Amino acid sequence: MYNIAVMGDYDSIFGFASIGLDIYPVDDAKEAEKTLRQLAENNYAVIYITEGLADKIESEIKKYQRQILPSIILIPGIKNNTGKGMLYVKKSVEQAVGSDIISDN
Repeated sequence: MYNIAVMGDYDSIFGFASIGLDIYPVDDAKEAEKTLRQLAENNYAVIYITEGLADKIESEIKKYQRQILPSIILIPGIKNNTGKGMLYVKKSVEQAVGSDIISDN
């Protein structure tokens, strides 16, 4: 059975524990890269990462983009949001559907 994890600063992710997701509060880039590798190797199918943290470990995240698992999804946090989460969703929809169906209007 696969698991779901959430990584980011504690204030942004602690609420996810109440719905049964495993939380991994990290702020440091080196610690985040290590945690991501461990999660990817240990049956985590979906890993949510706050945009601020993802910005710090972008090169590590790219290593998993062509793999089926884990699916890494960027989510907004309380601070340091970049908007990359929505850009990745738009890109994925375009690849799956063949056109941009998510409008900014």
